[in-house]
Amino acid sequence: MFNFLAWAFVGAVATHNLEEAFCLPDWSRAAGRFHPRVGAIEFRFAVAVLTALAAACAIAATAGSVVGRYLMCGYALAMALNVIVPHVAATIALKRYMPGTATGLLLNLPVCSWLLFCAFDAHLIELGTFAWVAPLVVIAIVGMIPPLFWIGRRLNFAHA
Repeated sequence: MFNFLAWAFVGAVATHNLEEAFCLPDWSRAAGRFHPRVGAIEFRFAVAVLTALAAACAIAATAGSVVGRYLMCGYALAMALNVIVPHVAATIALKRYMPGTATGLLLNLPVCSWLLFCAFDAHLIELGTFAWVAPLVVIAIVGMIPPLFWIGRRLNFAHA
């Protein structure tokens, strides 16, 4: 079941990122404090890299890597938290749909929750280790976003 959920996680992340890739750059122009203005190219670059990272974690986890399991489960926690902040919070505060909220609620939250439950239930990860690894993974993913936007902007300028 864990291997199935690992790939369901990648599918959920990819679907969520696809929704955001097409809709979020336009939405960000009026998002205020909930999201910086972001161009389509830089945003799509960032979500492509983050989607590839989710797939790399799943490959490692399903190949039996303990480190891969913790990285993927930390990433799953990040995606579950991402549903609440910023997606649901921004949708409520702005009284306007934030792109990614539907896929977050319908896919990411249930898949990530189920993945984490199964990982703990099958003793594939331990709570003590997860308690310190997961926050580091969440921080690393959030911290990657501005540099990925920067790289995406630079690649866009180089291509133009």
